Amino acid sequence: MHDIRFIRENPQAFDAGLARRGLPAASREILDLDQKRRAAQTAVQERLARRNQASKEIGQKKAKKEDAAELMAEVARLKDEITTAETEDRDLGKALEDVLAGIPNLPAADVPEGKSADDNKEVRRWGEPAKLAFTPKDHADLGEALELMDFERAAKISGARFTVLSGPLARLHRALGQFMLDLHTSEFGYTETDPPILVRDKAAYGTGNLPKFADDLFHTTTDYWLIPTAEVALTNLVADEIVDETSLPRRYTALTACFRAEAGAAGKDTRGILRQHQFYKVELVSVVHPDQSNDEHERMTGAAEEVLKRLKIPYRTMLLCTGDMGFASRKTYDIEVWLPGQNAYREISSCSNCGDFQARRMNARFRKPGEKGTQFVHTLNGSGLAVGRTLIAVMENYQQADGSIRVPDVLKPYMGGIEVIGAGG
Repeated sequence: MHDIRFIRENPQAFDAGLARRGLPAASREILDLDQKRRAAQTAVQERLARRNQASKEIGQKKAKKEDAAELMAEVARLKDEITTAETEDRDLGKALEDVLAGIPNLPAADVPEGKSADDNKEVRRWGEPAKLAFTPKDHADLGEALELMDFERAAKISGARFTVLSGPLARLHRALGQFMLDLHTSEFGYTETDPPILVRDKAAYGTGNLPKFADDLFHTTTDYWLIPTAEVALTNLVADEIVDETSLPRRYTALTACFRAEAGAAGKDTRGILRQHQFYKVELVSVVHPDQSNDEHERMTGAAEEVLKRLKIPYRTMLLCTGDMGFASRKTYDIEVWLPGQNAYREISSCSNCGDFQARRMNARFRKPGEKGTQFVHTLNGSGLAVGRTLIAVMENYQQADGSIRVPDVLKPYMGGIEVIGAGG
């Protein structure tokens, strides 16, 4: 959500920020609604003041046994006018909120301009893709050949974009999630959290998923939404709260199932487990003082990168351009992992600084000790990492010529003595 005061004072800067995202100017529409609403609010206040004054005058006239009929008629008329003006204020406020709710965050000044992923900027890379002595297979071929990844039975149960993992491959998937949680809690100061995966409208609205992206979510018949990422639940831990400044930063991590309808992904990544309706992800969320959010963004991205460093899998980090950023983000880094089976880098994590955009929607604030005033916190979120996509990366980067998969050293303590996953488990 945007600060209406900023738009009033900086309409050209607001429209310039939208233009960088490839969007039309919106300040005129917003300020027109704002002006009408403020006029309605003024009308309410003026009529309330006049009604109170007239009521006093009625009392004075009655005390003097004078005729107060005209004043009483005026009070009755003012009551109707107040009701009308209050309704207008409420309707205009809702219209203004609806317009603001559909406008994405403005990009930070150092975000490169562009229209698509082709315009993203590489900021660093780590590791070199291995030169394999054989033609690498993609994860789907590897998993099916090992009889540990079953798409046919998953489709029988649930349809497209689902899979069934079994045996040591399922254990490897579990090991990855446990390893990530252990790393983030023990070395990066995140608090492990087990949040709900069903949330109300208000929670999804707070992070910017509603109303604009309702088609991307799964909705239950009892008016809950299945989370697309634990970001929704974790960020809302501070919704409608005023926290003490000394409690910041707050850092949360969770391993949860995530659910996405993939409404706009028809025909994309239909093979394998790269893009599923149900998947697991370790999420990182930070709630920080505004002065800390830029540094926290770099810190969070580094924590996500460290997972791949420990797994010894090459990756590159991209700064997303204005046309490729998410709705709530003011600046985003994507981490792209090397996949030999695709001979390409593919996204495995997005780490975003949302500034106060989500905090305004959630009314999440902090107060300095000894002060009465409050400020909005800044919120950040990132994948640390997507577990299924990390499984893909391990399978493809650790595959051997005979189709078996070596277990990375850092995962061996979680694998019960399994060092190589071969056919038949």
